[in-house]
Amino acid sequence: MNGGMKFATLFSRFAPGPDPRAIGPEEFEQAVKAGKCVVVDVREAHEFASARIPDSLNMPMSRFDPNRLPSGKPVVLICHSGVRWQSALSRAHATGREAIKHYAGGIVGWRSRVGALGSRE
Repeated sequence: MNGGMKFATLFSRFAPGPDPRAIGPEEFEQAVKAGKCVVVDVREAHEFASARIPDSLNMPMSRFDPNRLPSGKPVVLICHSGVRWQSALSRAHATGREAIKHYAGGIVGWRSRVGALGSRE
């Protein structure tokens, strides 16, 4: 039994921690409301048209150019459910951009959170 405890302890050191590239829901909501970030939605135009965060920019992955990302404020990438941002973030970092995070919940998480808080887009 003691050997099992050692394995559990050993592997717990490798458990994933919080993603330093992510912005949490509360911090994201406050930054959006205060205009302290630029939200860049990497979903395709038809997806963006159906639901979006107010004042967000649409830069679809099919035409994503990290050199066209806005500057002057931190950028937060968002997609549908938290997958496409990874490619966008990698490409942005490859160009030297550092002040970029992502909202892991995606538009799905945003809509469920905003709805739960009683406010709408």
